[in-house]
Amino acid sequence: MFFLFTHNDLDGVSCGILARLAFGDNAEVRYNSVEGLNREVERFLERKSKGKRRKDDCLMITDLMVNDANAERLSEFVRSGAKVKLIDHHKSALELNRYAWADVTVAYEDGRLASATSLMYDYLQREGWIRATESLNQYVEWVRQYDTWEWEALGNPKAKQLNDLFFMWSIDEFEDQMLERLKADGGFAFTEFEEKLLGLEQEKIERYVRRKKRELVQTFIADRCVGIVHAELYHSELSSELGRENAHLDYIAILNMGGRKMSLRTIHDNVDVSEIAGGFGGGGHAKASGCPLTEEAYASYVDSVFGIDPVRPDAPRNRFNLKGSEYGNLYDNREAEQFYLFTCGDLWRIDRNGETQNETFPTFEEAESFIKREYQASLVRDELFVKYLMEHMLITKKELEHALEDIVK
Repeated sequence: MFFLFTHNDLDGVSCGILARLAFGDNAEVRYNSVEGLNREVERFLERKSKGKRRKDDCLMITDLMVNDANAERLSEFVRSGAKVKLIDHHKSALELNRYAWADVTVAYEDGRLASATSLMYDYLQREGWIRATESLNQYVEWVRQYDTWEWEALGNPKAKQLNDLFFMWSIDEFEDQMLERLKADGGFAFTEFEEKLLGLEQEKIERYVRRKKRELVQTFIADRCVGIVHAELYHSELSSELGRENAHLDYIAILNMGGRKMSLRTIHDNVDVSEIAGGFGGGGHAKASGCPLTEEAYASYVDSVFGIDPVRPDAPRNRFNLKGSEYGNLYDNREAEQFYLFTCGDLWRIDRNGETQNETFPTFEEAESFIKREYQASLVRDELFVKYLMEHMLITKKELEHALEDIVK
């Protein structure tokens, strides 16, 4: 019998689908949360220690890592003659590679990031338990691209839509649909009905993200500038949008109060959120990790920021107060402070309430990041920008708008 304990997200469930394709009725698959895996492993080992165990039984764990105590129990289980295989791709699980039964690979030799599904697919092919097909190759690659977020850089929205479809169905429904489709040799594609459903789902996602963007709060936690938002749905889409629009934030923390979980995301190479999540008993990738909402995490990410007002977004649809303009840019904050960013030679400088500050910056982006991090400033509307320039440059509105129009053109 083939026993598989795997994660309950798209990557983990896809490992379950591969197991069912490879072993059919001889596969017993159980889906677990990050927090639930170790209890599942403990119960399994306890049952096996009391009952009979077949020689060909094999325990496989994918897309999840066990704790130290269970790692030692699994080693003892292996020493008793049992077969165990753990396959994972999270950086926080690399320490398990000290065990012969564990295979944790974050990236392939060609630089592509790995997923649990892609690693398991490779493993099953090496062992001769599954045959590569065009549909399987395509499906596994879409899962890998979504789970590693490479789909965005590669311009493949189908990978993201596969995850949307996963959340629109129950796990059982998704399994049944994918198993039937993947058994057929040929390319993998969505049905016409699924395409329509996915279009409606995308509209729903966009509405949800727009609403949640207005609830983002900003604070410093352990010397990191953090954006915090409460959301139960669409964490990947929400964090991606928030990260792009708020590049000054070191990372985004998305809190699911009902599930008592916290997701951490970053767009920056110099920030490793798996280390932050590890401090709260979680883990994951350098740019995407999660952890339980412990009492310590609650104190830092919920209680201490409860009274903070949401971040004010930059003014949309400006024609003149465009970031990096040669006429400079005007920002303000909730304390009614004004910040004017302007060039001085090859450097960018800041006027704060009419007084030039000592700091200088080699790029506009660094100057803007500074005022957003330190003062939570946001880009003002065109009319305020034009008024400010008129007052300080002593020219008429008509003359100024004519000059700005030339720049826009």
